[in-house]
Amino acid sequence: MKTYLIGFMGSGKSALGRQLAGLLQAGFLDLDEMFEERYHICIYDFFAKYDEGNFRRIERELLLETADFGNMVISTGGGTPCFYDNMKFIRDNGISVYLRMTSGELAERLKIVRKKRPLLKDLSSDAFEEWISVQLKIREEFYNQATHVFYPLKEDIHELAFKLK
Repeated sequence: MKTYLIGFMGSGKSALGRQLAGLLQAGFLDLDEMFEERYHICIYDFFAKYDEGNFRRIERELLLETADFGNMVISTGGGTPCFYDNMKFIRDNGISVYLRMTSGELAERLKIVRKKRPLLKDLSSDAFEEWISVQLKIREEFYNQATHVFYPLKEDIHELAFKLK
């Protein structure tokens, strides 16, 4: 069984994904880490050198590779489900879990690391929270298509693992 974790940046897809994989006795794959290992460049530097369109194209190719994977928890990038027909691919190839958080909760978590995030690095403090709120509203059209919704700050990961078994 493949379980795709989707949600906004900072929602805990990587950290919770590793934990969930352990509980499900599954492998774990972080698509962002896969990108960086394969192309020998961090996503932040890739965005600075190229552009988001090139990144999304490569991200799509990496996502398609997961079709042949077995028992695996896959952490997607925050934008992965929102481009091409990636959300359809995710739904057709496994179970999807939306890690839902409010824009305020996300802003609080991302405040510390925003300079390391290509889409956030140049935003002023005022624009930062507004950008997250607007983007979250846009992306939720895709996120809400997930098989399950999980609230990381309110629910226990063990309960999610139980539902997915």
